[in-house]
Amino acid sequence: MFKENVCKASLTWVLVMQSCLVSLAISSSNITDQLALLAFKSEIVYDPNSVLAGNWTENTNFCDWYGVSCSLRRQRVTGLRLESLGLQGTISPHIGNLSFLVELNLRNNSFHGPLTPEISRLRRLEILRLPINMLEGNIPLGIHQCRKLRVISLGTNRFTGVIPHELSSLPLLRLLVQINNLTGTIPPSFGNISSLQILSMAFNNLSGSIPTELAQLSNLQELYLNKNHLSGLIPPELFNISSLQEIWLTSNYLSGNLPPTTGLSLPNLDTLVLQANQLSGNIPSHLSNSSKLTILVLAMNNFTGEVPKSLGQLKSISTIVLAINQLTGQIPQEIGFMKNLNQLDLRFNDLNGVIPSTIGGMTTLQRLYLDGNTIEGTIPNEICLLRNLGEIGLHDNKLYGSVPNCIGNLSSLQRIRLSSNAFRSIPSTLWNLENLLSLNLESNSISGSLDPNLRVLKVLGSMDLSGNQILGNIPSTIGAFESLTYLNLSGNSFSGPIPESMSDLVQLNILDLSRNNLSGAIPKSLNEISHLEYLNMSFNKLTGEIPSGGPFENFTAQSFMGNEALCGNATLQVPPCTSHTSKNSRTKDIVLKYLLPAAFAFVVISVSIFFILTRYQRTHVSSLESVDLLPTGEYRRISYHELRLATNEFCEANLVGVGSFGSVYKGILSDGTNVAVKVLNLQLEGAYKSFDSECNVLRTARHRNLVKIISTCSHHELRALVLQYMSNGSLEKWLYSSDISFDLFQRYGYEGKVSRKGDMYSFGIMLLETFTKKKPTDDIFTGELSLRQWVSSSLPHRIMEVADKGLTRKEDGEDMITTKGTILALMELGLECSKGLPEERSNIKEVVIKLSNIRSQLICNRGG
Repeated sequence: MFKENVCKASLTWVLVMQSCLVSLAISSSNITDQLALLAFKSEIVYDPNSVLAGNWTENTNFCDWYGVSCSLRRQRVTGLRLESLGLQGTISPHIGNLSFLVELNLRNNSFHGPLTPEISRLRRLEILRLPINMLEGNIPLGIHQCRKLRVISLGTNRFTGVIPHELSSLPLLRLLVQINNLTGTIPPSFGNISSLQILSMAFNNLSGSIPTELAQLSNLQELYLNKNHLSGLIPPELFNISSLQEIWLTSNYLSGNLPPTTGLSLPNLDTLVLQANQLSGNIPSHLSNSSKLTILVLAMNNFTGEVPKSLGQLKSISTIVLAINQLTGQIPQEIGFMKNLNQLDLRFNDLNGVIPSTIGGMTTLQRLYLDGNTIEGTIPNEICLLRNLGEIGLHDNKLYGSVPNCIGNLSSLQRIRLSSNAFRSIPSTLWNLENLLSLNLESNSISGSLDPNLRVLKVLGSMDLSGNQILGNIPSTIGAFESLTYLNLSGNSFSGPIPESMSDLVQLNILDLSRNNLSGAIPKSLNEISHLEYLNMSFNKLTGEIPSGGPFENFTAQSFMGNEALCGNATLQVPPCTSHTSKNSRTKDIVLKYLLPAAFAFVVISVSIFFILTRYQRTHVSSLESVDLLPTGEYRRISYHELRLATNEFCEANLVGVGSFGSVYKGILSDGTNVAVKVLNLQLEGAYKSFDSECNVLRTARHRNLVKIISTCSHHELRALVLQYMSNGSLEKWLYSSDISFDLFQRYGYEGKVSRKGDMYSFGIMLLETFTKKKPTDDIFTGELSLRQWVSSSLPHRIMEVADKGLTRKEDGEDMITTKGTILALMELGLECSKGLPEERSNIKEVVIKLSNIRSQLICNRGG
């Protein structure tokens, strides 16, 4: 019995000792985790919500700290989840001491600095989520030692360098997300990660081709390679991965055709987005076999052929975007079968024919864009069956007739763009659309007048009715459109006064009333529109004083030119206003009966004396200093017949520019003198005034930027100025600073050849202006030196010498507004667009892609 009791006591003692040792071991391990967490906390320099400062204290169990999870048995840290807390600081290397950590989630904070390589010591780590921070440097090479990793999410940081190919050795990896500044190529070895379900390397600077080996990823569901610099063909084998649900390859340089079998082996495909590449050929008709397809975006490529009729079989499709391609043929009738379609975008192709009446079958359609084609006919009434339609774009087609009256029943409509067609009328029901935000009917053939009791649209922000034939007064109710920021009524036949109620448009930024028949005074109450930044009232019949307060302090003469009798500040190139004393009818009679005839007689006598004296001086006084602009000091007479011979009957080959008042031709006189002949368009109001003004100014002016006048020609068929012909650089400068359209000069080019790329030239010059803060007319550009030559000579090493210094300043003490690389890319693009020969200039699709890539790079550089 005694021995038995001794044995029991000994066993109890052993168990107690064992328990103590285990507790001691657990306590020691717990201290390690606690110290690691406190070291992590010490690296946090900003904790806006005091989550760690107020909760992570030593007098409480760390397993109860916010964001910390522990195992039940051992009380070891297994999870650290601190997402979206606004934390700033670095990731402490002591994080590597949390040896039981399974998940580390620091998403959406402001951690910076490199990702500590001690991460590789976390052998139990399965989930690593660090996106939307400011981490930088290379991705640690040792991260592949965390063999249990299933999720790696490092997107929207500032990581650089190449993608470690060692990641391909992780046997359980299912998710890989990298959105940074990574370079190099996609490792072909990634095709060996058989467990991979989501592969995202979007928004990087990866180059090279897409490895064919990726087609071995038999479990791949989502592939994101958009916004890189990938080139070459898309491996056809990718379209045989039956598990694929989403493919995003947007904004690369991928080329070639899509396999005609695309869709046959993709039964689970939900999203196919290949926008902004260089793909060509036909759109595969077998895409209809991907019956689960909901999003199809192939815009901004070079696809040709017709829109496949088979797309009508896609019952689940919600979005089709095929804009900016070279598609031909008609819109297929089968589109009406797509009952779930929300957006149809076929803009800027070469589609013809009519809008099919079956369009009414797309009852869920919200956005319809058919702009920039050659579609003709009328808008079918069936469009009014689209009760959910919110936006409609039919700009730049050949549509005509009336807009359907039933359009006023589409209560969800917010944006209407019907400009550049031949519509003749708009229904009064249009003003029933209470949710309308934007209305553009520019450049049609709309006639008649606006209803004086026009129904007020409270939320309408933009309205453009310019370039039509609308008559009558501007309705006074226009002032109740309280949300308007843009109003353009130019190029119509509006008459009567400018409504006083326009002063109620307090949100207005842009107002264009030019080229109408408006009369009366400019309401002084318009001073109250404090946000007004652009105003154009030119070429009307306005009289009286130009307001001088409020936004009118910033407007120039261009806003008021071509009116009858405006007066005001001399800087507006109008006469000063006379006394405001009222004049009765007797005074007017005296002026009309006596003063005007007397003044006329005085002018006639003065002119006669002037010519007599001038003739006498030319005959008898040879030593007088010449006041003419000819180098010979002699005013040369040039006949209409000689101008016709010099310009080869004013042929188009000699046309070098078109301005607001006329055209400029180059020519050679009978004595071999090179001249520029500016012929005024006498049909335009103000042309005679422009002719007189230029004669007076150029006759006496002396400036290195102004051409010399050789002669004038006044004939019943034309008024012309004969000017000294200049070199290309000087001519470019003169055209830019005069009333001749600089755009049209470069459409025609220096050689007089017509080109469709004049707009690209103007865009290129605009880019150079914007990022150098210089105009082509600046004094530094003399002789043959132009803005373009100045920028070109600075590339690439001296680009910062010509760039606007404000672009490289620090913003809030942190990052520069932009970088040398971004400025260089934009300058090079400006030079490409403004090359001398039109055929050498970039086209619009190339420019859009390059601008998109530059923007993405800038966002990445700034951590956006």
